[in-house]
Amino acid sequence: MIRVESDVSGEWDSQGEWPLLADQAVRAAVAASRHHALADSGIAVEVSVKYGSDEEVRALNASYRGKDKPTNVLSFPMLDSALIGSLGSAAGGELLLGDVVLASGVCAREGSEKGVPTRSHAAHLIVHGALHLLGYDHETDEDRAEEMEAAERRALAELGIADPYLATEVRS
Repeated sequence: MIRVESDVSGEWDSQGEWPLLADQAVRAAVAASRHHALADSGIAVEVSVKYGSDEEVRALNASYRGKDKPTNVLSFPMLDSALIGSLGSAAGGELLLGDVVLASGVCAREGSEKGVPTRSHAAHLIVHGALHLLGYDHETDEDRAEEMEAAERRALAELGIADPYLATEVRS
């Protein structure tokens, strides 16, 4: 069972769709990942998605990554991803994967620059962040980056969102 908790700051418009989008994007990311069995396991898998302000994300980025600027998405895993496979086969219990935090202004600006709706770009960023929680990485080598992008493409296709890598790259 996948459970997604959302926190939407005032920086995001109040259309009410953001928690549903977080739920759909996290579920698609898990389904497209090498840990897809988690969705049907006996474990409650939890991810928190924070729709934050640029300032919140800038402060987190400075504190945790030493980069004093906002970025589009940050991921904070709660456990070593190498343990996920063994935990996914256990019956019962709870698996806290971690937190994904998006920056409102950066997300809207990037979406506009790419010519995609903010909602679609936010979904991509949530998928990207959730895959980081699941142990995917695009910064260590080309093969791992390609594996992550392939998982993103599968998840986004499931959500009806076009391949974002045809024209641009995601920063995190």
